[in-house]
Amino acid sequence: MSGDVTKPTGTQPETEVKIEDVFEHHILERYDPDVVKYVLRTRAAGVPSLDEWRIENVRGNPAKFEPPWSKDVTGWERVVDAEVASQDGARIPIKIYHPDPSQFGEGPYGLHLNFHGGGFVLGDLNTESQLCLSMRDGAGVVVVDVNYRHCPETTWGKCMEDALAALLWAREAAASLKIRPNSISIGGISAGAHISLVLQHMARDKGIPLKLCLATVPPSAQGLLYKSPSESPFASFSEFANGPILPWARIHFFGQHCFPEDKIEKISATVPEWWISPLKSKDWTGLCDTYIRTGECDPLRDEGEAYGFKLIEGGTKVTMKRYVGAPHTFMYFDWFKKKQEYDLDTITALKQAHGSI
Repeated sequence: MSGDVTKPTGTQPETEVKIEDVFEHHILERYDPDVVKYVLRTRAAGVPSLDEWRIENVRGNPAKFEPPWSKDVTGWERVVDAEVASQDGARIPIKIYHPDPSQFGEGPYGLHLNFHGGGFVLGDLNTESQLCLSMRDGAGVVVVDVNYRHCPETTWGKCMEDALAALLWAREAAASLKIRPNSISIGGISAGAHISLVLQHMARDKGIPLKLCLATVPPSAQGLLYKSPSESPFASFSEFANGPILPWARIHFFGQHCFPEDKIEKISATVPEWWISPLKSKDWTGLCDTYIRTGECDPLRDEGEAYGFKLIEGGTKVTMKRYVGAPHTFMYFDWFKKKQEYDLDTITALKQAHGSI
Protein backbone atom coordinates (compact mmCIF):
# COMPACT_ATOMS: atom_id res chain seq x y z
CA MET A 1 0.00 0.00 0.00
CA SER A 2 1.17 3.55 0.42
CA GLY A 3 1.05 6.40 2.87
CA ASP A 4 -0.83 9.66 3.05
CA VAL A 5 1.99 12.14 2.41
CA THR A 6 2.27 13.97 -0.90
CA LYS A 7 4.13 17.02 -2.10
CA PRO A 8 2.67 20.31 -0.85
CA THR A 9 0.35 21.75 -3.46
CA GLY A 10 1.77 25.24 -3.20
CA THR A 11 -1.65 26.61 -4.10
CA GLN A 12 -2.39 28.11 -0.71
CA PRO A 13 -0.45 29.91 2.02
CA GLU A 14 0.64 27.98 5.07
CA THR A 15 -2.01 27.81 7.76
CA GLU A 16 -1.80 26.90 11.41
CA VAL A 17 -2.51 23.24 12.01
CA LYS A 18 -3.51 22.13 15.47
CA ILE A 19 -1.95 18.91 16.62
CA GLU A 20 -5.24 17.66 18.07
CA ASP A 21 -6.86 18.02 14.65
CA VAL A 22 -4.35 15.60 13.14
CA PHE A 23 -3.47 13.14 15.90
CA GLU A 24 -5.69 11.21 18.23
CA HIS A 25 -4.05 11.17 21.66
CA HIS A 26 -3.20 7.46 21.71
CA ILE A 27 -1.56 7.78 18.28
CA LEU A 28 0.38 10.92 19.18
CA GLU A 29 1.86 9.10 22.17
CA ARG A 30 3.35 6.44 19.88
CA TYR A 31 4.60 8.55 16.97
CA ASP A 32 8.23 9.66 16.90
CA PRO A 33 8.34 13.43 17.65
CA ASP A 34 10.26 14.15 14.45
CA VAL A 35 7.55 12.49 12.39
CA VAL A 36 4.89 14.49 14.23
CA LYS A 37 6.67 17.72 13.29
CA TYR A 38 6.97 16.58 9.68
CA VAL A 39 3.28 15.72 9.41
CA LEU A 40 2.27 19.09 10.84
CA ARG A 41 4.61 20.94 8.45
CA THR A 42 3.25 19.15 5.40
CA ARG A 43 -0.35 19.72 6.48
CA ALA A 44 0.36 23.42 7.01
CA ALA A 45 2.03 23.70 3.59
CA GLY A 46 -1.02 22.19 1.92
CA VAL A 47 -1.50 18.66 0.61
CA PRO A 48 -4.42 17.21 -1.37
CA SER A 49 -7.45 16.67 0.86
CA LEU A 50 -9.21 13.32 1.20
CA ASP A 51 -11.99 14.64 -1.04
CA GLU A 52 -9.48 15.26 -3.83
CA TRP A 53 -8.26 11.68 -3.78
CA ARG A 54 -10.31 10.42 -6.70
CA ILE A 55 -8.78 8.19 -9.32
CA GLU A 56 -9.60 10.63 -12.15
CA ASN A 57 -7.73 13.38 -10.30
CA VAL A 58 -4.75 11.17 -9.54
CA ARG A 59 -4.42 9.98 -13.13
CA GLY A 60 -5.20 13.40 -14.60
CA ASN A 61 -2.68 15.32 -12.51
CA PRO A 62 -0.11 12.82 -11.22
CA ALA A 63 2.41 15.51 -10.22
CA LYS A 64 -0.04 16.86 -7.64
CA PHE A 65 -0.26 13.49 -5.90
CA GLU A 66 3.37 12.46 -6.33
CA PRO A 67 5.17 11.72 -3.06
CA PRO A 68 8.10 14.02 -2.18
CA TRP A 69 10.61 11.16 -2.32
CA SER A 70 9.83 10.34 -5.95
CA LYS A 71 12.81 10.97 -8.25
CA ASP A 72 13.38 10.36 -11.97
CA VAL A 73 16.85 8.86 -12.42
CA THR A 74 16.45 8.05 -16.11
CA GLY A 75 19.78 8.50 -17.87
CA TRP A 76 21.84 8.28 -14.70
CA GLU A 77 25.09 6.37 -14.83
CA ARG A 78 24.58 2.58 -14.84
CA VAL A 79 20.78 2.94 -14.89
CA VAL A 80 18.97 1.44 -17.89
CA ASP A 81 15.30 1.21 -18.84
CA ALA A 82 13.90 -1.97 -20.36
CA GLU A 83 10.73 -4.06 -20.58
CA VAL A 84 9.68 -7.57 -19.63
CA ALA A 85 6.91 -9.58 -21.29
CA SER A 86 4.32 -10.80 -18.79
CA GLN A 87 2.39 -14.05 -19.03
CA ASP A 88 -0.31 -12.53 -21.25
CA GLY A 89 2.16 -10.64 -23.45
CA ALA A 90 1.79 -7.25 -21.74
CA ARG A 91 5.00 -5.21 -21.68
CA ILE A 92 6.11 -4.37 -18.15
CA PRO A 93 8.54 -1.44 -17.69
CA ILE A 94 11.61 -2.10 -15.56
CA LYS A 95 14.62 -0.08 -14.53
CA ILE A 96 17.99 -1.83 -14.13
CA TYR A 97 20.65 -0.53 -11.73
CA HIS A 98 24.21 -1.88 -12.06
CA PRO A 99 26.94 -1.53 -9.42
CA ASP A 100 30.12 0.44 -9.98
CA PRO A 101 32.69 -2.06 -11.32
CA SER A 102 35.54 0.01 -9.90
CA GLN A 103 34.15 -0.75 -6.43
CA PHE A 104 32.50 -4.14 -6.84
CA GLY A 105 34.31 -5.70 -9.80
CA GLU A 106 32.94 -6.76 -13.16
CA GLY A 107 30.51 -9.33 -11.81
CA PRO A 108 28.65 -11.54 -12.01
CA TYR A 109 26.66 -9.95 -9.20
CA GLY A 110 23.76 -10.92 -7.02
CA LEU A 111 20.37 -9.65 -8.17
CA HIS A 112 17.61 -7.99 -6.17
CA LEU A 113 14.12 -7.60 -7.65
CA ASN A 114 12.21 -4.64 -6.20
CA PHE A 115 8.45 -4.06 -6.26
CA HIS A 116 7.32 -0.58 -5.24
CA GLY A 117 4.54 0.39 -2.85
CA GLY A 118 1.34 2.23 -3.73
CA GLY A 119 -1.66 0.12 -2.76
CA PHE A 120 -1.60 -1.66 -6.15
CA VAL A 121 -2.96 1.63 -7.54
CA LEU A 122 -0.13 4.18 -7.27
CA GLY A 123 3.61 4.26 -7.87
CA ASP A 124 6.04 3.93 -10.75
CA LEU A 125 9.75 3.58 -11.45
CA ASN A 126 10.42 6.93 -9.77
CA THR A 127 8.81 6.01 -6.45
CA GLU A 128 11.67 4.01 -4.97
CA SER A 129 14.54 5.01 -7.23
CA GLN A 130 16.53 6.41 -4.34
CA LEU A 131 16.13 3.19 -2.40
CA CYS A 132 17.24 1.22 -5.46
CA LEU A 133 20.33 3.40 -5.76
CA SER A 134 21.09 2.84 -2.09
CA MET A 135 20.83 -0.95 -2.45
CA ARG A 136 22.97 -0.95 -5.59
CA ASP A 137 25.68 1.32 -4.22
CA GLY A 138 25.71 -0.11 -0.71
CA ALA A 139 25.37 -3.84 -1.34
CA GLY A 140 26.94 -4.10 -4.79
CA VAL A 141 23.98 -5.95 -6.30
CA VAL A 142 22.14 -5.43 -9.55
CA VAL A 143 18.70 -4.04 -8.75
CA VAL A 144 15.77 -4.49 -11.12
CA ASP A 145 12.81 -2.27 -10.23
CA VAL A 146 9.56 -3.64 -11.68
CA ASN A 147 6.60 -1.39 -12.54
CA TYR A 148 3.92 -4.06 -12.37
CA ARG A 149 0.44 -3.26 -13.66
CA HIS A 150 -1.90 -1.23 -11.46
CA CYS A 151 -5.59 -1.14 -10.68
CA PRO A 152 -8.18 -0.09 -11.70
CA GLU A 153 -6.83 -0.12 -15.26
CA THR A 154 -5.85 -3.77 -14.82
CA THR A 155 -7.62 -6.50 -12.90
CA TRP A 156 -6.03 -7.20 -9.52
CA GLY A 157 -3.78 -10.24 -9.70
CA LYS A 158 -1.98 -9.30 -12.89
CA CYS A 159 0.68 -7.78 -10.63
CA MET A 160 1.57 -11.28 -9.41
CA GLU A 161 1.91 -12.55 -12.97
CA ASP A 162 4.14 -9.58 -13.78
CA ALA A 163 6.34 -10.29 -10.75
CA LEU A 164 6.82 -13.93 -11.71
CA ALA A 165 7.55 -12.91 -15.31
CA ALA A 166 10.28 -10.55 -14.08
CA LEU A 167 11.85 -13.31 -11.99
CA LEU A 168 11.82 -15.80 -14.86
CA TRP A 169 13.19 -13.21 -17.27
CA ALA A 170 16.02 -12.28 -14.92
CA ARG A 171 17.16 -15.90 -14.65
CA GLU A 172 17.08 -16.31 -18.43
CA ALA A 173 18.91 -13.01 -18.97
CA ALA A 174 21.56 -13.74 -16.33
CA ALA A 175 24.49 -13.47 -18.75
CA SER A 176 23.48 -10.10 -20.21
CA LEU A 177 22.58 -8.78 -16.77
CA LYS A 178 25.92 -9.97 -15.38
CA ILE A 179 24.20 -11.71 -12.50
CA ARG A 180 24.41 -15.10 -10.82
CA PRO A 181 21.05 -16.81 -11.46
CA ASN A 182 21.43 -18.75 -8.21
CA SER A 183 21.81 -15.53 -6.19
CA ILE A 184 18.50 -13.69 -6.47
CA SER A 185 16.59 -11.89 -3.73
CA ILE A 186 13.18 -10.24 -3.90
CA GLY A 187 11.55 -7.49 -1.91
CA GLY A 188 9.28 -4.52 -1.72
CA ILE A 189 7.44 -2.06 0.44
CA SER A 190 3.76 -2.29 1.34
CA ALA A 191 1.90 -3.53 -1.77
CA GLY A 192 5.32 -4.43 -3.19
CA ALA A 193 6.01 -6.44 -0.04
CA HIS A 194 2.69 -8.24 -0.50
CA ILE A 195 3.77 -9.14 -4.04
CA SER A 196 7.08 -10.40 -2.66
CA LEU A 197 5.33 -12.65 -0.15
CA VAL A 198 3.27 -14.22 -2.91
CA LEU A 199 6.29 -14.50 -5.20
CA GLN A 200 8.33 -16.40 -2.62
CA HIS A 201 5.62 -19.09 -2.64
CA MET A 202 5.42 -19.08 -6.45
CA ALA A 203 9.20 -19.42 -6.71
CA ARG A 204 9.18 -22.33 -4.26
CA ASP A 205 6.46 -24.06 -6.27
CA LYS A 206 8.50 -23.68 -9.47
CA GLY A 207 11.71 -24.90 -7.87
CA ILE A 208 13.40 -21.51 -8.15
CA PRO A 209 15.81 -20.89 -5.26
CA LEU A 210 15.82 -17.44 -3.69
CA LYS A 211 18.39 -16.02 -1.31
CA LEU A 212 16.04 -13.71 0.57
CA CYS A 213 12.58 -12.17 0.68
CA LEU A 214 12.93 -8.61 1.98
CA ALA A 215 9.38 -7.56 2.86
CA THR A 216 8.77 -4.18 4.47
CA VAL A 217 5.45 -3.15 6.10
CA PRO A 218 3.67 -5.97 4.27
CA PRO A 219 -0.09 -6.35 4.15
CA SER A 220 -0.73 -10.08 4.52
CA ALA A 221 -4.46 -10.20 5.29
CA GLN A 222 -7.44 -9.24 3.12
CA GLY A 223 -7.58 -5.60 4.20
CA LEU A 224 -8.55 -4.40 0.74
CA LEU A 225 -11.83 -6.29 1.07
CA TYR A 226 -12.83 -4.85 4.45
CA LYS A 227 -15.78 -2.48 4.79
CA SER A 228 -14.47 -1.10 8.08
CA PRO A 229 -11.30 -1.38 10.18
CA SER A 230 -13.17 -3.46 12.77
CA GLU A 231 -13.21 -6.41 10.35
CA SER A 232 -9.49 -6.92 10.86
CA PRO A 233 -8.51 -9.40 13.59
CA PHE A 234 -5.29 -7.44 14.16
CA ALA A 235 -5.22 -4.74 16.84
CA SER A 236 -2.89 -2.36 15.00
CA PHE A 237 -5.33 -2.08 12.10
CA SER A 238 -7.94 -0.41 14.30
CA GLU A 239 -5.47 1.30 16.62
CA PHE A 240 -3.96 3.39 13.80
CA ALA A 241 -7.01 3.53 11.52
CA ASN A 242 -7.29 7.30 12.03
CA GLY A 243 -3.59 8.07 11.92
CA PRO A 244 -2.24 10.72 9.55
CA ILE A 245 -0.20 8.23 7.50
CA LEU A 246 -2.01 5.33 5.81
CA PRO A 247 -5.37 5.94 7.49
CA TRP A 248 -8.32 3.65 6.91
CA ALA A 249 -9.66 6.12 4.32
CA ARG A 250 -6.59 5.54 2.17
CA ILE A 251 -6.75 1.75 2.53
CA HIS A 252 -10.44 1.87 1.58
CA PHE A 253 -9.57 4.01 -1.45
CA PHE A 254 -7.15 1.32 -2.63
CA GLY A 255 -9.66 -1.42 -1.92
CA GLN A 256 -12.37 0.26 -3.99
CA HIS A 257 -10.10 0.32 -7.03
CA CYS A 258 -8.57 -3.12 -6.60
CA PHE A 259 -11.78 -4.92 -5.70
CA PRO A 260 -14.80 -2.95 -6.97
CA GLU A 261 -18.08 -4.19 -5.52
CA ASP A 262 -19.30 -5.52 -8.86
CA LYS A 263 -16.06 -7.44 -9.51
CA ILE A 264 -15.13 -8.91 -6.13
CA GLU A 265 -16.76 -12.26 -6.84
CA LYS A 266 -15.15 -12.59 -10.26
CA ILE A 267 -11.67 -11.61 -9.09
CA SER A 268 -11.89 -13.88 -6.06
CA ALA A 269 -12.82 -16.79 -8.34
CA THR A 270 -9.93 -16.02 -10.70
CA VAL A 271 -6.97 -15.78 -8.31
CA PRO A 272 -5.93 -18.05 -5.43
CA GLU A 273 -7.26 -16.92 -2.06
CA TRP A 274 -3.73 -16.72 -0.65
CA TRP A 275 -2.76 -14.17 -3.30
CA ILE A 276 -5.29 -11.83 -1.71
CA SER A 277 -4.30 -12.84 1.82
CA PRO A 278 -0.87 -14.51 1.98
CA LEU A 279 -1.65 -15.56 5.55
CA LYS A 280 -4.10 -18.07 4.05
CA SER A 281 -1.39 -20.01 2.24
CA LYS A 282 -1.74 -23.77 2.74
CA ASP A 283 1.96 -24.65 2.43
CA TRP A 284 4.57 -22.93 4.62
CA THR A 285 7.45 -25.32 3.96
CA GLY A 286 10.52 -24.85 1.79
CA LEU A 287 10.35 -21.04 1.62
CA CYS A 288 13.39 -18.79 1.34
CA ASP A 289 14.95 -16.86 4.21
CA THR A 290 12.83 -13.81 5.00
CA TYR A 291 13.43 -10.43 6.61
CA ILE A 292 10.21 -8.69 7.68
CA ARG A 293 10.26 -5.10 8.87
CA THR A 294 7.35 -3.24 10.37
CA GLY A 295 6.64 0.22 11.76
CA GLU A 296 5.28 0.50 15.29
CA CYS A 297 2.67 3.08 14.20
CA ASP A 298 1.51 1.28 11.06
CA PRO A 299 -1.96 -0.28 10.84
CA LEU A 300 -0.37 -3.18 8.91
CA ARG A 301 2.15 -3.91 11.69
CA ASP A 302 0.48 -6.89 13.32
CA GLU A 303 -0.48 -8.77 10.17
CA GLY A 304 3.04 -8.39 8.79
CA GLU A 305 4.50 -9.85 11.95
CA ALA A 306 1.86 -12.61 11.97
CA TYR A 307 3.09 -13.67 8.53
CA GLY A 308 6.62 -13.89 9.92
CA PHE A 309 5.48 -16.20 12.73
CA LYS A 310 3.71 -18.44 10.20
CA LEU A 311 6.98 -18.73 8.30
CA ILE A 312 8.81 -19.68 11.48
CA GLU A 313 6.23 -22.40 12.19
CA GLY A 314 6.94 -23.76 8.70
CA GLY A 315 10.67 -23.95 9.35
CA THR A 316 11.80 -20.81 7.49
CA LYS A 317 14.68 -18.74 8.81
CA VAL A 318 13.09 -15.38 9.65
CA THR A 319 14.40 -12.07 10.92
CA MET A 320 11.84 -9.52 12.11
CA LYS A 321 12.40 -5.93 13.17
CA ARG A 322 9.90 -3.35 14.38
CA TYR A 323 10.99 0.30 14.08
CA VAL A 324 9.76 2.13 17.17
CA GLY A 325 7.76 5.31 16.60
CA ALA A 326 7.76 4.76 12.84
CA PRO A 327 4.68 5.07 10.58
CA HIS A 328 3.96 3.16 7.39
CA THR A 329 6.12 5.25 5.05
CA PHE A 330 9.09 5.88 7.36
CA MET A 331 11.63 4.29 5.00
CA TYR A 332 11.15 7.17 2.55
CA PHE A 333 11.97 9.98 5.01
CA ASP A 334 15.60 10.97 4.36
CA TRP A 335 15.72 13.15 7.48
CA PHE A 336 14.49 10.38 9.78
CA LYS A 337 17.07 8.46 11.82
CA LYS A 338 15.02 5.27 11.60
CA LYS A 339 15.10 5.52 7.79
CA GLN A 340 18.89 5.80 7.88
CA GLU A 341 18.97 2.76 10.15
CA TYR A 342 16.63 1.02 7.72
CA ASP A 343 18.96 1.64 4.77
CA LEU A 344 21.93 0.18 6.65
CA ASP A 345 19.83 -2.83 7.66
CA THR A 346 18.87 -3.36 4.02
CA ILE A 347 22.45 -3.21 2.80
CA THR A 348 23.66 -5.60 5.49
CA ALA A 349 20.86 -8.08 4.75
CA LEU A 350 21.60 -8.04 1.01
CA LYS A 351 25.32 -8.45 1.55
CA GLN A 352 24.73 -11.42 3.80
CA ALA A 353 22.21 -12.98 1.44
CA HIS A 354 24.43 -12.66 -1.60
CA GLY A 355 27.65 -13.64 0.13
CA SER A 356 29.36 -10.27 0.12
CA ILE A 357 30.13 -10.52 3.85
